[in-house]
Amino acid sequence: MIAVYLSPAYLLLCAYVFYRLQTWLERCLPYLKRKRIRTPIAILYLCVAFSILAAFLLEPSPAKRLLKQFSNTWLGVLLYALLVIFAADLLRLLAKRLLVKQNSRWESRLFSRRGHGIIGLACLLCIGGFSIAGIVSADHIRVTDYEVYVDKEGPDELKIVLVADLHLGYSIGVRHMEQMVELINKEEADLVVIAGDIFDNEYEALEEPEILVEVLAGIQSRYGVYACYGNHDIREKVLAGFTFASAGEKASDPRMDAFLEEAGIRLLREEGVLIGDAFYLYGRPDYGRPGRGIRVRKTPEQITQGLDLTRPVIVIDHQPRQLQELADAGVDLDLCGHTHDGQTFPGNLMARLFWENTCGYLQKGAMHNIVTSGVGVFGPDMRLGTKSEICVIRVRFRQPAGLRDQDSTPGAWDLRYWDGVI
Repeated sequence: MIAVYLSPAYLLLCAYVFYRLQTWLERCLPYLKRKRIRTPIAILYLCVAFSILAAFLLEPSPAKRLLKQFSNTWLGVLLYALLVIFAADLLRLLAKRLLVKQNSRWESRLFSRRGHGIIGLACLLCIGGFSIAGIVSADHIRVTDYEVYVDKEGPDELKIVLVADLHLGYSIGVRHMEQMVELINKEEADLVVIAGDIFDNEYEALEEPEILVEVLAGIQSRYGVYACYGNHDIREKVLAGFTFASAGEKASDPRMDAFLEEAGIRLLREEGVLIGDAFYLYGRPDYGRPGRGIRVRKTPEQITQGLDLTRPVIVIDHQPRQLQELADAGVDLDLCGHTHDGQTFPGNLMARLFWENTCGYLQKGAMHNIVTSGVGVFGPDMRLGTKSEICVIRVRFRQPAGLRDQDSTPGAWDLRYWDGVI
């Protein structure tokens, strides 16, 4: 419901940007003051500003998809328009107070029609440059490497690929997933884990689900692909990246579950698996929206209760929370997503105020916590100051534990599942 409360602020900010745009245009081109010209410009701007609401209200269709993609791009452009215009207005105010008083020639230069034109053009170039850079950055997935040491017996070395926040839907589709899968397969990983937000709330947003299934089924790893759900892996309407909470149970769409099963992705929903009699992998439900049939998450102590803690314990959890509690419970490696590292500047700076580990590596006692900035995007289809990434984690152990020799066929591993208590 946060989108409802933010809507007045959104309208005021849109009005501010329009006012500054109109003022600049009319100062540079006086004939734009004519009503027959101003009116169409205002109507066009209103259509752009309300494209977000129109996309939200439309039923699933090609028109909705096109409008959704346009409005998501508009959100990013609006963000950078506000930042640039605020900065320009601040500099203008400082110049007026500090420079104009000392030299009247500055006033004639800065506030003349030519001065307005040059400053306005510079602002447009900055807005366009930031927006294009953000779009390109979001579209290009990078690889981030980590190496950690776990003081337990385990495989000779365990190579894990961590991905999260795919946000499959209107913004992220087949082409982005093909790029991701290609990068994953180049790593020849032992294990691939997806730490939540696989979907972007609306299953109908998937343009080509059958092809997406085929692409994700192509992920290659020795022990398989495992996932947990995140806060966006449930059925809720999305407006400008924010969800409208439903009155009913917060649950994933059954088609989401079937999608993962067809793609060969094993969903761990408050359950774990002992792989090759060598290490544990546990998937937690989301902290805020645990999903179908789960109202209260198990505590870290309940997760590890009864386990042989001489074996490595790996947890995938969408949100990087309860880090100290997980460390105290004997977890060795905690893999998360959710934060997007703030996704776009200045969000990457603000996010650090809310998370102990916003993105990257943090050690809590003997436990290693790694948070990925994610593969996809939510809201604006841009990244600036952050990156879309997959994380390659090389885990070294004290000494080999003699992992059972199995082939890589899905289902061939000696798997032992548990629901948090053995």
